[in-house]
Amino acid sequence: MPSPLPIISGLSDLSGRYDAVLSDVWGVIHNGVSAFPEAVEALRNYRKDGGRVVLITNAPRPSGPIIEMLDRLNVPRDTYDAIVSSGDATRAMIAKYRGKPIHHVGPPTEDDALYEGLDVTRTSADEADVVVVTDLDTDDDTPEMYRERAKLWLQRKLPMICANPDRVVEHGDQIIYCGGALGDLYAAMGGMVHMAGKPYQPIYEEAFRLAERAAGQGLAKSRVLAIGDSVRTDATGAAQFGIDLLFITGSIHAAELDAFGKPDPQAIADLIAPSRARVAGYLPRLAW
Repeated sequence: MPSPLPIISGLSDLSGRYDAVLSDVWGVIHNGVSAFPEAVEALRNYRKDGGRVVLITNAPRPSGPIIEMLDRLNVPRDTYDAIVSSGDATRAMIAKYRGKPIHHVGPPTEDDALYEGLDVTRTSADEADVVVVTDLDTDDDTPEMYRERAKLWLQRKLPMICANPDRVVEHGDQIIYCGGALGDLYAAMGGMVHMAGKPYQPIYEEAFRLAERAAGQGLAKSRVLAIGDSVRTDATGAAQFGIDLLFITGSIHAAELDAFGKPDPQAIADLIAPSRARVAGYLPRLAW
């Protein structure tokens, strides 16, 4: 049985132990509809105390449009030093198909920035060389609704590039499926799936580089803290990269953990344990 997790009141309890944080965005700083003011305050106070903040997100768009979205959600730019997205990492994968046809799955125009300058043509699956998944087509979709389409992809032996490894995400007061859930379905059917966001190493390596640049010096991994709300991506990614984790319980795992009621620290520890993450503490919402 995993040991009980440390009890903390906020990020201020940990700030002196870490020179930088790599913070998840969706579910930690905002819920897709509005920012969490306490989370914004926590990261701003951490930076005022000399810490560096790099936002690390599985959003399937380059970081430029994500910064614009954060502006609209009232997340001030002095909340963070830099941002790296799964979209940034995914563009390198798509670039290998320059000049070739791709089949896009996801909202038809929202993710246009992912392809800018890459000289790819969107086509039907019958003509494509690869499937690129940014999300499900609508928030009401489930992965199972795509099984028949996926049979064609599999028949044509199309690889899939999944720009968002998240399975689910918090959106307002709902939990909706993301591209990672479709990637899981295709992999289970025997398809080849490529992902570059969390929990995979490329996005962490880039985030760490940006944190060192913001700090103006090299950083020890023992002095870097990941903040996230997903066991599959944030906890596993932190563990594999060798950094500690502050786990946010009040997002996609809120119901099962009774995050805003009477959470059981042992239940939280048991949930995180398979990731092998080193947990510095947990909070229902990020706060100072």
